[in-house]
Amino acid sequence: MNIVADASLLMMQAAAAAAGSQQYPASTLYVVATPIGNLADITFRAAHVLGLVDAVACEDTRVSAGLLRHLGLHKPLLKLHQHNEHEASASLVDRLKQGERIAYISDAGTPAISDPGAVLVAAVAAAGLRVFPVPGASSTVTALSVAGDTVAQGFEFAGFLPTKAAERRTVLLTLCGRPRSQVLFEAPHRIKAVIELLAEVCPAQKVTVSRELTKQFETVHTALAAELPAWMAADAQRERGEFVLVLHALKPEAASEGELPAEALRVLALLSAELPLKQAVALAAEISGSSRNRLYDFALAQKKAREQ
Repeated sequence: MNIVADASLLMMQAAAAAAGSQQYPASTLYVVATPIGNLADITFRAAHVLGLVDAVACEDTRVSAGLLRHLGLHKPLLKLHQHNEHEASASLVDRLKQGERIAYISDAGTPAISDPGAVLVAAVAAAGLRVFPVPGASSTVTALSVAGDTVAQGFEFAGFLPTKAAERRTVLLTLCGRPRSQVLFEAPHRIKAVIELLAEVCPAQKVTVSRELTKQFETVHTALAAELPAWMAADAQRERGEFVLVLHALKPEAASEGELPAEALRVLALLSAELPLKQAVALAAEISGSSRNRLYDFALAQKKAREQ
């Protein structure tokens, strides 16, 4: 037996010792969180359950086969992804009714958050069968834990923004200035456009950019949205990988502390996208009741920052 196989065997033995005392009933769906990048983040309980079940339903069999090989496991893999979720769920419910234990895993992290899984869970529950969660890694919670958003009153999960530019702008404008952290996912081919849009519509809000979380080239950077385009442009590597963005909250009382109110900045961003600067400032001041001079100084500073 080689070193890798020895390590896998030892891990599975440790997993059984740590998690084996709990009951794992048949005819049950186990929703199992898997690592978001670093395979060492698999939990003992997840490893034990994956070794115990009769089959593993998964988003991509190639990705899941690699994880199972890492654990020294060989299980039937059943495809369940966004294009076949309803059909595959019905088939899995039939198997569960026959007494099987089935695990569902997505490509990374906790299923049914941004990935498929919710339809399957609902179908199993509707059939009167049990669903057991096996918690673990989540890119959403991981990014929030290093964002340091001290004023947020909780968080909201926004996931991926729309692919069309106009729709993306509309959605992002609704997320600006909220009292809760906003968690966004983004792919490398759109990250530059999203960063530039954040700088335009909510320049005074902090954003934490998390790239390749838990992996070798992990990056976590927090700055004002207005500063992020220059930061990203300084190193081409910063546009590569998978991204989780945390748009920090704004304090509702910001205006009383000498800062421009979030609503005034949101209105200014909307108008600036369509009108000349002076006209946008004048209308934003009239709508929001904020100082025209302060809005103009802010808009001018942001324009200069984008041109640098």
